[in-house]
Amino acid sequence: MHIVYELRDWWHHQTWLEIIGFITALLCVLLAAINNIWNWPIAIVSVIIYIFVYFKSHLFADMGLQVYFLIMNIYGWHYWSKKAETEEKLPIALITRTEILYSIAATIVFTIFLGSVLKHTTASYPYIDSFCAAGSLVGQVFLARKVLENWLIWIFVDVIYVGMLIFKHLDLTAILYGIYVPIAIWGYIDWRREYKKQVAEIV
Repeated sequence: MHIVYELRDWWHHQTWLEIIGFITALLCVLLAAINNIWNWPIAIVSVIIYIFVYFKSHLFADMGLQVYFLIMNIYGWHYWSKKAETEEKLPIALITRTEILYSIAATIVFTIFLGSVLKHTTASYPYIDSFCAAGSLVGQVFLARKVLENWLIWIFVDVIYVGMLIFKHLDLTAILYGIYVPIAIWGYIDWRREYKKQVAEIV
């Protein structure tokens, strides 16, 4: 019974805003993992909610990141819609060596710059938060451009997010990011299988 009371007490500490954000965020990632274009409109709803959630928790890098996600979700929705008439879906691409180098450089610069700015504010974990934000920026670009390796970036970033969110007592969101990890693994496996089918059809 003690566990039941603890769970009930924990549930009462969750906000409806975070609960709705949790549901829509989980749904949009699931849809992205199965390569479904409807992940984008649902993602738009989710990021708008999390702008307010992160603002209240003083995770300012992540709050700003949600604004970026909003723009990228609109772009991703548009980009995925640009398939040829003969194609059922926009084809999956592989990351290039140049994109890897640019991504690493951008992540380092963004983390140092934003972390240096946020450490002079009330922001929590400014450099870790900034690194996660930087990784998310890169991952979202590759997701929008339908690059297979976006899922590998999300796996790495989501694991770090889980720890940070637990320390900030955003338990429901920490659970969400914990669920993201196996979904991202699933997304990578599913997209890689589909990419191999694309190559086989061309050959």
